[in-house]
Amino acid sequence: MTTANDPWAIRNLSPDQLREALRKMYLIRKFEEGAEDSYTRGLIHGTMHLSIGQEASAVGACIGLSDDDKITSTHRGHGHCVAKGADLGRMFAEFFGKETGYCRGRGGSMHIADVEKGNLGANGIVGGGLPISVGAALSAKRLKTGAVTVCFFGDGANNEGAFHEALNMASVWKLPVVFFCENNGYGMSTSTARSTAVKRISDRAVAYAMPGVTVDGNDFSAVAEAMAQATERARAGDGPTLIESLTYRWRGHSKSDRNRYRTKEEIADWMARDPIRRMADMLIAHDILTDEDITAMEQDADRTIADAIAFAADSPAPDVADLTRDVYTRPLV
Repeated sequence: MTTANDPWAIRNLSPDQLREALRKMYLIRKFEEGAEDSYTRGLIHGTMHLSIGQEASAVGACIGLSDDDKITSTHRGHGHCVAKGADLGRMFAEFFGKETGYCRGRGGSMHIADVEKGNLGANGIVGGGLPISVGAALSAKRLKTGAVTVCFFGDGANNEGAFHEALNMASVWKLPVVFFCENNGYGMSTSTARSTAVKRISDRAVAYAMPGVTVDGNDFSAVAEAMAQATERARAGDGPTLIESLTYRWRGHSKSDRNRYRTKEEIADWMARDPIRRMADMLIAHDILTDEDITAMEQDADRTIADAIAFAADSPAPDVADLTRDVYTRPLV
């Protein structure tokens, strides 16, 4: 039995939805740990941007979305991809540069797309998904599909021109889009306190006549509640919302980041706010899962990741003869 004092997620989501949300949070954490380990062992080349510590933000944002709803992602987008229902084997295959990957091994970490699940793709350009999300939302409105687009972007992107242009156009046309800023405190090595004039990025919503809300991004329930309100507004034809999700990446900006701009104390403080542990504790406190269930769920996630890595390792590499396949150009006239 729920009460008015229970968290929003407990009152509004089913036990099955809550269990699935925690399962996906574990899968995101284990996926990225597996990717990091594969990189260390030389199985993955290039770089990657991990979102370990931000799992509640991704899953809370996607919990109420269907496959018909769209997302645009970022260079730190593995969590969004998993939260939207991606196949982990195909994700790892993309990392490994294999033919079975989502982009046939051509895209890698920063360019995974899963159109069948509504993921229009990650983007290596800071703020690159903002204009795309407006286009997707305009399409949904014109075609009357009822779909919502969620645009993920980081705090660094809120100072890009594309941010302001996208919010303005979405508001003018009352498009069904939610602008979801994952504010993890740093754009590469520069803190938001040094780069952004306003204290809260959500305050910028007022300039574009839309609601702006800041939530604890490590609290699954808080994120899911804000998203539910924003998507309801969007589907009703009332236009966009700007959500700022305060969270933190435990790892550096990328694999080459030595973390010299952050103190060990700051990192430890945020790690103590582990979103997965907080979610697990909430479900235990409300008799939805037991400690044993949590342990079994984590072990199952480990097995799932091991199977996904094995699938990727055993998958064929692209044929050199297909180098120009899927490469398109417009002939000069």
